[in-house]
Amino acid sequence: MALSSSISLLLPLSLLAFLINNKISLAGDPDIISDFTIPQNNNTTINGSFFTYTGLRGLLIHPQTSFKTTKVTMLEFPALNGLSISYALFQFPSGTINPPHTHPRASELLFLLHGSLQVGVVDTKLNLYKQTLEAGDMFIFPKGLIHYQYNPHVVHATAISAFGSANAGTVSVPISLFGSGIDEEVLAKSFKIDVFYCEEIIDSVKKS
Repeated sequence: MALSSSISLLLPLSLLAFLINNKISLAGDPDIISDFTIPQNNNTTINGSFFTYTGLRGLLIHPQTSFKTTKVTMLEFPALNGLSISYALFQFPSGTINPPHTHPRASELLFLLHGSLQVGVVDTKLNLYKQTLEAGDMFIFPKGLIHYQYNPHVVHATAISAFGSANAGTVSVPISLFGSGIDEEVLAKSFKIDVFYCEEIIDSVKKS
């Protein structure tokens, strides 16, 4: 009787584990069954140009006055579709920041090309792991965790990031909270701040 009870208990647990593992495995880009994916309704000849992206040309020549992200995802570069990789170029003038955000579908591997950068990532136990990077350093941001980058220095900083998805997605913490239409009273109670102050934050986020 005890053995029968144990088996009846293990079966639903095994099923639950199977479903969880399948859900986790589907959280990233799905595998493709061809060498690469040709966009639908694409009448152009597939040649070397299809596998080439030139949208970053000249960006490092012109200095920026504000923080700028240039994404290279499957939206900008269709050849990436199904290949589980994408890029982003980050340009940080002095005193600029890439505010706290997450990438729900991919980890991010950042490589600092020029300057110095302060970075940090927060895990699910609210531990903050921060580091000051110099040119040539790399830092990994695990998938789904809140992280940021900040350049407090006089010299501008330039970095590139590789993502383990052709469309990693970005969820900005400030914009998601204060720019998404969540009721001011809900936000004020959540952050234990005055509603009027909360409204000022919302206005500031909308203008940024």
